[in-house]
Amino acid sequence: MWSRFFRPAVISHSVWRSLFTMRLKTSEFKSLFTDGLNGIAELFEKHQYELRIAGGAVRDLLSGKRPEDVDFATTATPEEMKRMFQDAGIRLINNKGEKHGTITARLHNENFEVTTLRVDVETDGRHAEVEFTTDWQKDAERRDLTINSMFLGLDGTLYDYFKGYEDLQNHKVRFVGSAEQRIKEDYLRILRYFRFYGRVALKADEHEPETLTAIRENGRGLAAISGERIWVELKKMVVGNHAAHLLELLYNLDLAQYIGLPPDGGVDEVKRVWGNASAHSPKPMTVLAALFHGPDDVDRTDLRLKVSREEKTLALFLVKHRRTLRKSDEEPDDLRPFTDFIIDSREPDSQSKVCELLKYQGEEKLLAELQRWSVPRFPVSGHDLRKMGVTSGKEIGTNLQELRDIWKKSRYQMDKDELLSHVKL
Repeated sequence: MWSRFFRPAVISHSVWRSLFTMRLKTSEFKSLFTDGLNGIAELFEKHQYELRIAGGAVRDLLSGKRPEDVDFATTATPEEMKRMFQDAGIRLINNKGEKHGTITARLHNENFEVTTLRVDVETDGRHAEVEFTTDWQKDAERRDLTINSMFLGLDGTLYDYFKGYEDLQNHKVRFVGSAEQRIKEDYLRILRYFRFYGRVALKADEHEPETLTAIRENGRGLAAISGERIWVELKKMVVGNHAAHLLELLYNLDLAQYIGLPPDGGVDEVKRVWGNASAHSPKPMTVLAALFHGPDDVDRTDLRLKVSREEKTLALFLVKHRRTLRKSDEEPDDLRPFTDFIIDSREPDSQSKVCELLKYQGEEKLLAELQRWSVPRFPVSGHDLRKMGVTSGKEIGTNLQELRDIWKKSRYQMDKDELLSHVKL
């Protein structure tokens, strides 16, 4: 069915105004055409509304990746889409995006988010008042980066108004038009620039000087952006490429103060930790914890960014134990300091936290061992001691701790009977 909307590939291009077009034919693009998408495409074609893939999905397809999420843009208004879907018996879900022009339809167990082409009428650096249009270039103009401003027709035609394809091929990250104007429309675009720089650029420091100037001069605008929105971008940035460089840049451009990072953050420590951890898929907070000098820094960042409880707990754990919970100088290949800590810990996710600590410290060999290690179960309980005649709660507690120490020294090898033989009655 998909072939109705996809013609044979002929790589060609033409220029209209600044429009660049070419034809894409890849297996990743072809795989998008499920029964659901074919049904949606037929409906828009029947009603003579144009439908194109938009934004990040286009960038991913041009990079040879199958996008996880596919957004669509159309010349149909929200009301026209609602009427069209309802007449066809297609269920509409989640009407939260409707005032921004987004309609979500569900067909063949798939959700399709389709947004009407828009132009910004008024912006305040956080929100935009929009009106609908049928001009594809006008919609492209309001997007943040050239690599995010392209559209892909369902026949495989790329529509690129701002050299996004060229920038993607050259690993360049540029704002659409004026960097200052794009940033003033939504100050969060500063962090989006850094996040995409980490995904696209090959080298750490190849920014256009005028882009960094616009970011520095408008950084104060980040103070008005909600912590939740900032954290979404920041945590993607700190696990992308060039994370240490980009965090240092946040400080060099005087942005850290506006996004909840400590004013005297440990930039050198970040460089060291990033060198240790980057090849081992660190959690965002593992990288960011290098900036924190103590728990107060963690609290202040949490107050601004409203990180999850799990993320805050990890940051506090790393700040507390990064210097004290370390491999033994006498037996550097021995996991015991870490496994003993995990066994003594009352926290259910302590093994995961210690793995992040080993990434932070750059202990690759110990990390690989700990990831294979399973927490052994201590074989003795208070019930076993009561059966032996130990009745005092205090004595049971003391005996259990002594037996646990013996068990740890045996490298968790002793069984119940061996351990109970050590109980003094």
